[in-house]
Amino acid sequence: MNLGSDDRHGVVTAFDTAIGLGQIAGADEAMVGFHCVAIANGSRTVDVGTDVRYRLVAGLHGRWEAAGIVPAAGFTPIAAR
Repeated sequence: MNLGSDDRHGVVTAFDTAIGLGQIAGADEAMVGFHCVAIANGSRTVDVGTDVRYRLVAGLHGRWEAAGIVPAAGFTPIAAR
């Protein structure tokens, strides 16, 4: 797994809206979890299959998590909608 602060690319493979947890398959095939508050546009939801950019950060319980999640093609902040 490539660690560091640079942007990574992946695809959302799972997202449970009821509990707000999801998983991204990174370009290096590593699976990374995330919580809905990590979705940068504030929507707290993302569709399975969405191609995304994200940063890898240290999370709770010593696990790596995705943060700053945005669609790879760009995103629209809530304030601009």
